[in-house]
Amino acid sequence: MAQNKKDTKKNKEQNPSRIPQKITGGPERTTKSSEDKKNNFYIVGIGASAGGLEAFQQFLSHMPADSGMAFVLIQHLAATHESILTELLSKVTSMHVREVKDGMIAEPDNVYIIPPNTEMAILHSTLHLLPRPEARGQHMPIDSFLQSLAEDQGNKAIAIIMSGTGSDGSQGIRAIKAEGGIVLAQDEKSAKYAGMPHSAIATGHVDFILPPDKIAAELLRINRHPYLSLVKTDAAEELTPERDDSLSKIFILLRAATGVDFTYYKRSTIRRRIMRRMLLHKIEKIEDYIKYLRETPSEVELLYEDILINVTSFFREPETCDVLKNTVFPQIAGNASSDIPVRIWVPGCATGEEAYSIAMCILEFLGDKKITRPIQVFATDIDDAAVEKARKGIYPESISQDVSPDRLRRFFVKTEGGFQIGKPIREICIFARQNFVKDPPFSKIDLISCRNVLIYFGPELQKKALPILHYALNPGGFLMLGTSESIGEFSSLFSLLDKKNKIYSKKSSLTRLHFEQAPEDYAKEKAGSAKKPEGHVLSVGDILKKADNIVLGRYSPAGVVINDEMKIIQFRGYTSPYLEHEPGEASLNLMKMVREGLTVELRTAIHKAKKDNAAVRKEGLRIRHNKHFKDINIEVIPFKDPAAKEHFFLILFEESALQPVTESKKGLRTAKTQKQAETEEVLRLRHENAASKELLKSVTSEHEAANEELMALNEELQSSNEEMQSINEELETAKEELQSTNEELTTVNEELQNRNEEMIHINNDLLNILSGIEIPLILLGNELQIRRFNPSAGKMLNLISSDIGRPITDVRHNIDVPDLKQLILDVIDTLVIKEREIRDMDGRWYSISIKPYKTFDNRIDGVLITIVDINDIKLSSIRLKEAYDYAHSIVETVREPLVVLSAEMKVITSNHSFYDKFQITPEETENKLLYDLANNQWNIPPLRKLLEDILPKNTFISDFEINYDIPGIEQRNLLLNARQIYREENEPQMILLAIEDITERKKSEEEREKLILELKEALAKVKQLSGLLPICASCKKIRDDKGYWNQIEVYIKKHSEAEFTHGLCPECAKKSLDELEELKKRRITDKPR
Repeated sequence: MAQNKKDTKKNKEQNPSRIPQKITGGPERTTKSSEDKKNNFYIVGIGASAGGLEAFQQFLSHMPADSGMAFVLIQHLAATHESILTELLSKVTSMHVREVKDGMIAEPDNVYIIPPNTEMAILHSTLHLLPRPEARGQHMPIDSFLQSLAEDQGNKAIAIIMSGTGSDGSQGIRAIKAEGGIVLAQDEKSAKYAGMPHSAIATGHVDFILPPDKIAAELLRINRHPYLSLVKTDAAEELTPERDDSLSKIFILLRAATGVDFTYYKRSTIRRRIMRRMLLHKIEKIEDYIKYLRETPSEVELLYEDILINVTSFFREPETCDVLKNTVFPQIAGNASSDIPVRIWVPGCATGEEAYSIAMCILEFLGDKKITRPIQVFATDIDDAAVEKARKGIYPESISQDVSPDRLRRFFVKTEGGFQIGKPIREICIFARQNFVKDPPFSKIDLISCRNVLIYFGPELQKKALPILHYALNPGGFLMLGTSESIGEFSSLFSLLDKKNKIYSKKSSLTRLHFEQAPEDYAKEKAGSAKKPEGHVLSVGDILKKADNIVLGRYSPAGVVINDEMKIIQFRGYTSPYLEHEPGEASLNLMKMVREGLTVELRTAIHKAKKDNAAVRKEGLRIRHNKHFKDINIEVIPFKDPAAKEHFFLILFEESALQPVTESKKGLRTAKTQKQAETEEVLRLRHENAASKELLKSVTSEHEAANEELMALNEELQSSNEEMQSINEELETAKEELQSTNEELTTVNEELQNRNEEMIHINNDLLNILSGIEIPLILLGNELQIRRFNPSAGKMLNLISSDIGRPITDVRHNIDVPDLKQLILDVIDTLVIKEREIRDMDGRWYSISIKPYKTFDNRIDGVLITIVDINDIKLSSIRLKEAYDYAHSIVETVREPLVVLSAEMKVITSNHSFYDKFQITPEETENKLLYDLANNQWNIPPLRKLLEDILPKNTFISDFEINYDIPGIEQRNLLLNARQIYREENEPQMILLAIEDITERKKSEEEREKLILELKEALAKVKQLSGLLPICASCKKIRDDKGYWNQIEVYIKKHSEAEFTHGLCPECAKKSLDELEELKKRRITDKPR
């Protein structure tokens, strides 16, 4: 069932992070905590269809990454197509763009995109995915999400409608506006498809109409306005006198312009509406806004419309309609006789959906039931624009979401861009402007539907409204309220019938209830429709027009205007002598009102006028009026309404100039004259009677024949109409489905077009890269066919464009790879990259690499062959190897141990002398830290310091001596020399360490030092014995002329303990040999036998 005001829940949970801010002399400025900033932010719902991708890109590219708002993008996506919208939009914004997963929480500075084949709703800032409805017709995901967003976020909701076809979003923005949110739409000029923006703008609920880049700028301004800090407050919240004074001034301006006093309406709602208008006009102080209202009368009207903004739809709660049909309507239908109409009142009807929904419900209830009671649905509202829209009964196509196909077929007529309520429904619904708490109420009502109206009233106004509703109801009548409303303290007036649907029945009241009627000033119409001031001076044209009306009213003949069905639609002049009402049910049928004597003649004249399409005049017709007969003339003048193509007739009555003779005159006649006159009268009457009968018979026969033909034709037309209607419905449904599919295909096409443009760019980049790469590249398929190659490959392998598609093995090329086919097949089978060095016919060296070609979905679809010219590298490598071998032979020839160290002091290599000298193997040495070798014997702090300074400080080590213990051999003395090996700039740095074993040299030097010492000592002793030695003063020789040697020998033998190494003298040698011979002989003699 429709709800004619916004669907507000009384106990709706409030977000604790919101900061209540009442209207004061200026908006309160508070410092928000980090938690406030985290939770108190706008959520922007953006809807688009065809052309939406371009609009999204323009908008997001102008939106900074730290705006503090969350963006939810709803686009019509194909149900079976995987969307790449997330990928495309990620390229134009630095915000995090993500496709929504069920249960994802909306956070600031993020962009959320609806997935395909889903609808989306939001609850407590959490996004929920719902299955896409299976019903035929247009898919309306934007309306669905925006309505959810309005209910969840209230005044923190912003809606933007961008490019697209159809009207999706038009209902949703109404909900956003009703909750105090902001609505923007892309201007039609910048939209690729203007259907959706146009439909949104046509609702009158759009606040800003801008291109996408300007929408981004406007959102940033809105985000800085203090309006966001205003939140819903409790209905009982009171204002201070100063705040109340500001509102009162605005109420005065509203009352003066509209005749509606909002003093006792709910203040929190009024404040939100005022703050919203202030935001739109960039006004921050309430005093400035009051000044603006006084200077701009049109703003008062706009504020009035904002306050009255409402959310309504058809059959919003289907269960309520079922309760009415099963519980309420049966009691109403059985409570009165068949000639008393069923009277229903819908106060606060807004744009009429609620009233029309109830009318449809009661017609569905009546169905084939034999109930002939007339039905009257009175629908009232204080908003003239809403009442006028309701009276027209034209609604957008989006109502198909709320109205079933059966009801659309039965109660609506398809129009361009929407539906119109059918004439049978509109005829029973009467719309009027009324302030039901001020203006006189209706009476004798069977059902009042006052749903979600009282929630806008303050306590005082609610206390006044409920007695009025009680007064308007018949005894036992029914009152239906909104789900968040109740009768409060008036339980003595109503009894609860259905708690869930808030349906009450009227209790009888022992005392008459009193309520105030509207003061004249309050009940007046708006200023534009109010009476003109008394001092207004009529113009000359007005005076002449008024004079014409007086003349026409006094001297024009009496008459009536009727339609084809003989129904009087206008009375002109004084018609009482010619027409009279019959007792019983009221009727405006001319034949039931015409006086005696005119029925036949009048019907005949009308029939002839219609048939000949010309005026028909009859004179001397006698009628009875006030017990007297008089002769009259009638004239029937036909005319048509060109627009409606309907026939109308103007029937004029006038008295005949020859009137019947009065009774007094008859008395003066002679008997003969009287008798003759009577005979003539009888003959005239008989003739007239016969003519009338003949005419009547002819007309009746003609009428019956025509009626039969019309009935047959009507049956045929009705049958054809039903078929055409069925076909039309199928076509409409198919059209909607095609339109929806077309929108989705357009969106897919845009994405594919965007992707195609990217592929073109990528392909161009690839072609330029391939052309610019001098390395030959060949792409082969699984069948070894050539798919693509670059110019370098073509030049090297003698390939031309016509070779594409041929197997590579069929092409004569100038490289020597005899097993190329097998190499390629091995790569395809094993997925292992193959590399090989090859030569061409000229002897140049190349490196060929064969890699598997993988697709996006990880399938193997051929191989990629690259051929790199390595001739210079190969020749350099050969020369380097030769140089290495040469150097290695030299190094190995060197007897001294040599060690090459890395910058980390790890052994890179050593020569054989090193391994032999230190009895160690290459495995135990290479890539090992020098300091860890031989039980850390090389870990000498001074040595470490010297070695580690060589590379950074460019120093060297010269003749650094250490002691080293070689296992199984005595300690050795080693002399170390080291310096940097100079290499290319990007090559690793190295140190060459030379090791020299100086142990033997050390011993020789020590012996030499000992001999030198002994000699020195001997010389010293010789010097001491110089007095004993006879030496010639001239030749410096020892003299032996006086037996000096004998004296010396005796002295040395007796006194010297030194050892001499100058050999034996001949005498001692001979003596030693003799003693040795003697010893040998003894040993032979002593051997055992």
